[in-house]
Amino acid sequence: MKTQLTLTPDPIDEPALIAEREMSDGMGAALIFHGVVRAQEGEATIAAIDYEVFDDMACHQFELIFEEIDRQWPIESVRVVHRVGVVPVNEPSLWLELIAPHRAEAFQACQFLINEMKQRVPIWKRPVVLLA
Repeated sequence: MKTQLTLTPDPIDEPALIAEREMSDGMGAALIFHGVVRAQEGEATIAAIDYEVFDDMACHQFELIFEEIDRQWPIESVRVVHRVGVVPVNEPSLWLELIAPHRAEAFQACQFLINEMKQRVPIWKRPVVLLA
């Protein structure tokens, strides 16, 4: 399985990511997921989320998750882009792409990736509260 992980302070350039997509002829599903910053965090109205990451450990944990995906599903490739630093409301902080033979495998692997990422990858978020 081919994997790509990018942790970046830059906005996610989806057209560029899609233009770089590689799929073999046997693949029938290209699943893309965006995680977008909401305007509410608990009871607070926020302007952004400030993401902080422990780079080396995050990369290590993502590699372990990718290995588990590779053992469980016939996924051809996984690409993850996660923004770090301040991400404003309505902008994506996470972009995932999974390429698989069928949609069921792609959806299952994507759900697994998101759940495991939230539990294991050291990326912390701090809301930037909107001041009145």
